[in-house]
Amino acid sequence: MNLQGIQKMTLLDYPGKLACTLFFGGCTLRCPYCHNAPLVTGPFAAPIPRAELLAFLNGRRGLLDGVCLSGGEPLLQAELPALLEEIRALGFAVKLDTSGVCPGQLKELVSRDLVDYVAMDVKNAPARYGETVGIPGFDLAPVEESVSFLLSGAVDYEFRTTVVAELHDRESMARLGQWISGARRYFLQCYTQRDSVLVPGLHPPARDQMEDYLKIVRDYIPNSALRGVDGAD
Repeated sequence: MNLQGIQKMTLLDYPGKLACTLFFGGCTLRCPYCHNAPLVTGPFAAPIPRAELLAFLNGRRGLLDGVCLSGGEPLLQAELPALLEEIRALGFAVKLDTSGVCPGQLKELVSRDLVDYVAMDVKNAPARYGETVGIPGFDLAPVEESVSFLLSGAVDYEFRTTVVAELHDRESMARLGQWISGARRYFLQCYTQRDSVLVPGLHPPARDQMEDYLKIVRDYIPNSALRGVDGAD
């Protein structure tokens, strides 16, 4: 299990809960704007032992409400179902952050009642997906399967998109909104420039652009909002 880090407390990562966040190394995507690039490409530090993680969580019983799984892509971890059974036994709610590239693993966790809330990154409109994930000719089918599964309401969820000036425009936002029309919740997150991104030189959209994009997607997903924009949630 390639557990690379633990954020011991967060009020932001799990809606409505005081939680910790676990960061797993490894991802099949190469999104140029990824702010967790070291967790995507490595080299990785020695993984945090499972026993150490469980000891930490046991000591936080009654203090934390939940555990967030992030990365990287957590669903690439073969030991994840077994780990979540142990986390569940300690009484924690579980939130999963995923890119949707592993629909089989996602469905397994939900069917076994091992996850309470899923936050899926929907990167862009289908026509621009390969460009946005850094993989020309990207096979969108697994992502489409994950989107359809979440839209079915099998588990509580949100979709979210990190908006980058060079990768998103009004047409792509409209196509994206059409794709996930009727979603329970949708958030547009403003890209933040950091030294750790995979490809430097990208830029965040202006606030008025973000507000324009929000109006566009609200035609398809009324429960949409901005994140990471001054004055927004």
